Amino acid sequence: MTRSMTAFARQEQVLDTGTLSWELRSVNQRYLEPHLRLPDQFRALEPKLRDLLRNGLTRGKVECHLRWHPANQDSHLQVNTELVQQLNTASDQINAIVGPTRQYSALEILQWPGVLAEQSVDLAGLQQAALGLFKTSIKELIEHREREGQALKELIEQRLTAILSIVNQVQEQLPIILANQRQHLHDKLAELSTDLDPQRLEQEIVLLANKADVAEELDRLTTHVQEVRHTLQQQQAIGRRLDFLMQELNREANTLSSKSIVADTTLNAVELKVLIEQMREQVQNIE
Repeated sequence: MTRSMTAFARQEQVLDTGTLSWELRSVNQRYLEPHLRLPDQFRALEPKLRDLLRNGLTRGKVECHLRWHPANQDSHLQVNTELVQQLNTASDQINAIVGPTRQYSALEILQWPGVLAEQSVDLAGLQQAALGLFKTSIKELIEHREREGQALKELIEQRLTAILSIVNQVQEQLPIILANQRQHLHDKLAELSTDLDPQRLEQEIVLLANKADVAEELDRLTTHVQEVRHTLQQQQAIGRRLDFLMQELNREANTLSSKSIVADTTLNAVELKVLIEQMREQVQNIE
């Protein structure tokens, strides 16, 4: 299955104690690069979240943002009055030993760890709900990747068909091009009225024909197109292999251009390189 690396997913779950929501965004990246943004009470989930990402994805920069909105936010903080009393008693004892210094303000006491406590919630259950919602979000992200990947696959297939059309056109023209080049050499030598050894002349013509023969490059272009199509049918991650095949296709197109002896073949090579570059840009987004 061809998957894009560009996708978005959002899932939300309303609980009695509040609302959980995940937002996942992924873009192209050479390797899998997860970025997790979690509220403090969910930090313990990070190793499990990373494992889930590695099991479902192989490449891409993935930003995962968890939001937690508690119910009754205006009253979810409670003052630990017992701890405040203990702090006040300890302060009086210290002042009795070292002498009067100063009294703590209410703001300073509130900053003491544990003085302000969140309303008790089932943290384990809350974390489990966040984990389950994350699995659903990954599933949605993968489905988005697959839909976009299918669209990319169709665009690549269109360009592969166009490449084969150009290759077939050059293959049909090649015997005529070589024959015309051979006749052109004979005509030039006849104009010069040069007395040359016929065997030597034939050797030179064959050598020139070999240099201008691009049949091997055309065969390799056809083979690479077949391999790209085969790769697009694979179920595992295929982006890196496709990127390699784009390089090979471009190499053959460059060789075809350098061996060209007529303008039509040069134009065909240029058109091939344009199609290959268009595919290469699409391949950068494939997982």
